[in-house]
Amino acid sequence: MTDWIEQSNMSQPFKIYQIPLWEDNYVYVLKDNQENKTAVIDPGGFDAVQNFLKKNNLKLDCILSTHHHWDHTGGNLKLKREWGCPIYGFKEDAERIPGIDVGLKEGEFVFVGSLCFEVLYVPSHTLGHIAFWNKENKILFCGDTVFAMGCGRLFEGSPEQMFDSLGKIKKLPEDSLIYCAHEYSLKNAQFALSVQPHNKELKARFKKISHLRKQGKATVPFYLKEELLTNPFFRAKTVSEFAKIRKLRDQF
Repeated sequence: MTDWIEQSNMSQPFKIYQIPLWEDNYVYVLKDNQENKTAVIDPGGFDAVQNFLKKNNLKLDCILSTHHHWDHTGGNLKLKREWGCPIYGFKEDAERIPGIDVGLKEGEFVFVGSLCFEVLYVPSHTLGHIAFWNKENKILFCGDTVFAMGCGRLFEGSPEQMFDSLGKIKKLPEDSLIYCAHEYSLKNAQFALSVQPHNKELKARFKKISHLRKQGKATVPFYLKEELLTNPFFRAKTVSEFAKIRKLRDQF
């Protein structure tokens, strides 16, 4: 995999860069071209992000944290010291998010230059997990709540909470582009096929993902519509069905 990948279309008023970190983490750098502002989403480490910013002559204006886990916040303090930038995160989880300056709640908004992100409260992976939703461009930074054909482990929350969190995301436009924080797609596809062996859309997606991973290419981002057709957690109709699938995935 390359040091970083530009995910955005050149015609858009912004750019999104995907920085692979360690074995399967993704850090995102968002640059608003209209006001020349830059944000980093979930910087698990300092060096890779700092090198990218320096190499591309970018000034870091803020950090957006989806949740407190170290592999998403490990670079917060060093980046804050280097750039003097504020850190945004969930207000009720302020004690666990390193360097937080601005506490956010459900329904509030964060601006990166001209880009407006609504805060979605999506607990269960952690009780303080949030996502950042840009309605105008239909992009979602979801941390560890949703993965391609998967969802985050329920480290702190309940099946009911994750079922509700996914339900909130399912209501977004189908052509929304989801930027999750891990490259788990191949393993998730293998599991999804074990519980949906006759899903034609899933079989086709598995082949596509397998091909990309053999080439060392990222399978993220992906469209919400793909999840609605292939993600067994999204397709669960009840909390009990979801909980059963989550238990099977934990043991897979």
